[in-house]
Amino acid sequence: MKFTPFPKINTERLILRRLKQSDWEMISYLRSDKIVNKFVKRPKTENKEDALKFINKINNGIDNNEWIYWSITMRDYKAFIGELIGTICLWNFSNDKKIAEVGYDLYPTFQGKGIMNEALNCVVDFGFNKLSLNKIEAFTHKDNESSIRLLKKNKFHYIKNRKDENNSDNIIFEIEKSAANNL
Repeated sequence: MKFTPFPKINTERLILRRLKQSDWEMISYLRSDKIVNKFVKRPKTENKEDALKFINKINNGIDNNEWIYWSITMRDYKAFIGELIGTICLWNFSNDKKIAEVGYDLYPTFQGKGIMNEALNCVVDFGFNKLSLNKIEAFTHKDNESSIRLLKKNKFHYIKNRKDENNSDNIIFEIEKSAANNL
């Protein structure tokens, strides 16, 4: 599994591209804003230095084939053309590289507009058809209704008997390649 060259993805409204140093302000916002992080337990990036360290860590992980992390940008939306409005990634790959976890976040102004649905669709397709994954998992907070709706809409199903060892408030969803082929 190699992530070079970086797999830029184009959809009808979106461009999923590699994270750039110039994205630091939005990364800092997405990883520190109370609304965006209401249901997420993760280290905050509260300043430029923290954001740049995070960007470097992400890009080093891509170069080392540990994960793939896309910046979500709009193809045509006034002042936001080409600007990062969210992120989506495949990470936490199983040892045999057949299972990965998906993670995502989105600037609040763009929530509820089908943007994450569009991004998730193409990332799931990429995972199954380019990376040959058999399963993609998603860990989400039990009260994050928007995320749960998004996952169910994309044929992820809830795994009742599985627990997130690192966060007891999370519930786990998964989709298998066979189910994704019917999207």
